[in-house]
Amino acid sequence: MTTYLVIALVLAAVLLLAVVGLLVRRRPRKAPLPPITDRSEPVDLRTGDVRVITPPGARPEAEVAEPGTALEQPEPTAGRLHRLRSRLSRSSGIGRGLLGLLGRDDLDEQTWDEVETVLLTADVGLAPTEELVDRLRTRVKELGARSPEAIRTLLREELLALVGPDTDRSLHTAHEGRPAVVLVVGVNGTGKTTTVGKLARFLVADGRTVLLGAADTFRAAAADQLQTWGERVGAPVVRGPEGGDPASVAFDAVKQGIDGGYDTVLLDTAGRLQNKVGLMDELGKVKRVVEKHGPVDEVLLVLDATTGQNGMVQARVFSEVVDVTGIVLTKLDGTAKGGIVVAVQRELDVPVKLVGLGEGADDLAPFEPEEFVDALIGD
Repeated sequence: MTTYLVIALVLAAVLLLAVVGLLVRRRPRKAPLPPITDRSEPVDLRTGDVRVITPPGARPEAEVAEPGTALEQPEPTAGRLHRLRSRLSRSSGIGRGLLGLLGRDDLDEQTWDEVETVLLTADVGLAPTEELVDRLRTRVKELGARSPEAIRTLLREELLALVGPDTDRSLHTAHEGRPAVVLVVGVNGTGKTTTVGKLARFLVADGRTVLLGAADTFRAAAADQLQTWGERVGAPVVRGPEGGDPASVAFDAVKQGIDGGYDTVLLDTAGRLQNKVGLMDELGKVKRVVEKHGPVDEVLLVLDATTGQNGMVQARVFSEVVDVTGIVLTKLDGTAKGGIVVAVQRELDVPVKLVGLGEGADDLAPFEPEEFVDALIGD
């Protein structure tokens, strides 16, 4: 009797499983959810798993790269400016002009007026121009005989002193205990988002782990562009819904960076016109919200070298809102306005730390005064 009971129970169980299986097969299948990395499970760059990190409640905006995506190896940062020196020499109108004038047999007042004109045309700025002309007058008089080599040496020394050879131009992009936070700001059209992408490559080349924050929420294309840059070198991107709160995205990005143990969090912000008071106030809000996690280590202002003195207006307004710590000059190649380096440093009392010298992915270089001046005056 017991045997019959066991057999009956087994048959009943088999029948029940069959019915359940039939019901499951008939249920409509749901579309698979896009992979979203939860805030408590940040992506580790070192795994090679490149993902979009979406803040809770936000809509995923782009496809996710599959784990194992081949990453590019950025060029080493050391010696980049030397490699790009030929492009920088396109800014050498100032150097050639001054060498030609100072090499004249008779340095009369008209010649000194021309020297001044060359400097002003190169966007050196009025005060630095007057200072340099005074020093050149004095040193040329002391020099006496003026061979081409002596003039070149004198000019190199004075231009180098004007640029500032001893200024601290280091990037504060890593320290103990938490990620370094770098806020990148600038006006529309300066190449800001591209610069953030190139800076990510720059830091990865130096062995940093990088997380990107797409805090320009007003242009979906900006977040997409940033994600493309990040995927190429394995730097994940935190982004929010289009039109969302930039400060919230920036806050979440820094939180992800802390939880994930990243070296650096790079925050891209909307390209703002300096005369839009509300937008500038919002930029200040982004910085204040981020500072709830701790100090912002760098505020880099991206300026277009071709804008000349108009860039000075932009620089002043941004420095009043977010305390700029360094300048990134883009499009420095192909312009005879190399003096903008001097002008912007004098205007803000902030060093030029990086320069963009082309459209290539690794054409962002640390600014080196000696290389810059040598390129200006030529070999």
